Amino acid sequence: MPIQRKIISTVMMSMCLAACGGGGSGSTPATPTQPPQASCDLSALEQSLRQQASAVKTDTDFTLLLERFDGRAFSYSRGASSAVTAYESASTSKWVSAVIILRLVDTGVLKLSDTAASRLTDWPLSASHPLSQLTLQQLLSFTSGLTEEPLCLNLPGADFAQCVRQGVSNNSANGRQPGAVFDYNGLHLQLAGLMAIRAAGVADWQTLFRQFVQQTGLFSTARYDLPSTGNPRLAGGMHWTAQEYLDFLRALQQGKLLSTALQQQMLANQRGTATVLNSPAVSGFGTDWPYGLGHWLECSNGQCANAQRHSSPGAYGAYPLIDYQHSYLAMLAREGALGSFVEGKAVIDALTPAIQAWTGCKP
Repeated sequence: MPIQRKIISTVMMSMCLAACGGGGSGSTPATPTQPPQASCDLSALEQSLRQQASAVKTDTDFTLLLERFDGRAFSYSRGASSAVTAYESASTSKWVSAVIILRLVDTGVLKLSDTAASRLTDWPLSASHPLSQLTLQQLLSFTSGLTEEPLCLNLPGADFAQCVRQGVSNNSANGRQPGAVFDYNGLHLQLAGLMAIRAAGVADWQTLFRQFVQQTGLFSTARYDLPSTGNPRLAGGMHWTAQEYLDFLRALQQGKLLSTALQQQMLANQRGTATVLNSPAVSGFGTDWPYGLGHWLECSNGQCANAQRHSSPGAYGAYPLIDYQHSYLAMLAREGALGSFVEGKAVIDALTPAIQAWTGCKP
């Protein structure tokens, strides 16, 4: 979710398996439980949705793209926004970065149980240090024990690998055990990305991203360029368009990006019993959402065995969502002020009844 830190003119975000992979369990989201309406007027529902979207009070223009799992689509754009406007990702990139890394797990290049220490010959801590036991799975679920982001994550001229090593070293005295705490910060994905780069034998993250684009046809105009292409912030450094992100959500929901077993692990609660140290869901939304691999499970404690809503909101208010209960994808694309992620959720919340009425209508 949103929250990374933005420095000066660069963006410093403020709040920022497979059997081979180890722990975590879960099941594929259930078949939708909401029956279609007995009688409905689709045209009237779409007109009402547009009226509500045009009237909702918010701080910036936006585009809303909806798509039912059967392909029926709806779009609305306000002001200068459009489905092909390039927006800064903020934390919406977490889901994308996690999937790129998880595809290497599917091909056997990595395992979720791999430790960073075993994958990096230049690992900066001793083998006996507690953080030397942190795994890829813990990195993707933000439970690795890393609690401090290094400033260099937001410096365009910083060296990617050196910055990751510095970040790990900065955490050496934090006293945290891997798996014991949940802390939503960008260093987790940065280290996971470095593990992926080294395991794949490529020069940098840009090479991995180009391979992903070529293999899937997704994000053809998107880029990881914040704070720079040489030091991309994997937890919040993309530019994308609403249509590109919706295409990603569709491919993910249709099982085209990950194996069934790995997708189930991605969608399952991976936070476990970790103590929550830093969660923008708690501090910003007042709700204690658990975390899967690279994204949030929108459910409350006791109701997360089979979470139906999965999302990865960003600090500027963008909001990608897969709702398995009501069988639809949603992408709210916008770029408000840093920290306006609450505004994005407010738009989604305000329109959800109308969205669910639209998706439930089978005229």
